[in-house]
Amino acid sequence: MIDTTSISEILDGKGTQVWTVAPDMFVYDAIKMMAEKNVGALAVVEGDRLIGILSERDYTRKVVLQGKSSKSTQVREIITGQVVSVSRDHTVEECLRLMTKHRVRHLPVLQDNKLTGVVSIGDLVNAVISIQRTTIEQLQTYITGVQG
Repeated sequence: MIDTTSISEILDGKGTQVWTVAPDMFVYDAIKMMAEKNVGALAVVEGDRLIGILSERDYTRKVVLQGKSSKSTQVREIITGQVVSVSRDHTVEECLRLMTKHRVRHLPVLQDNKLTGVVSIGDLVNAVISIQRTTIEQLQTYITGVQG
């Protein structure tokens, strides 16, 4: 069920690899990393502490549209600093609500204030589709009495 599937289950399936950048890195290098890793956001960490998220949206709105240079602008100047985060115990449904309420596409996953993963809207949508597919298959089996 969507309301009981935890972020822990999502991370167990997708892995806990998190791509991070330092706040003093230049935006150009961070955007290049996003392209290389095929991700839409990077966690910004100082030491082992999460201090923000850098997203493609931040880049387009705070660099491109303001005429700044990505090669001379540091990540710290454009990051979203008020990070909405979740724990491994949050459910898919709770995360979807948070994303909608705060208009974000990525949620860092923290365990004891340590970054242990990131879930994206795509991860959650894939989970919902998988859950729905399983539910449909179970209902078909129940109704027809035939196991596929």
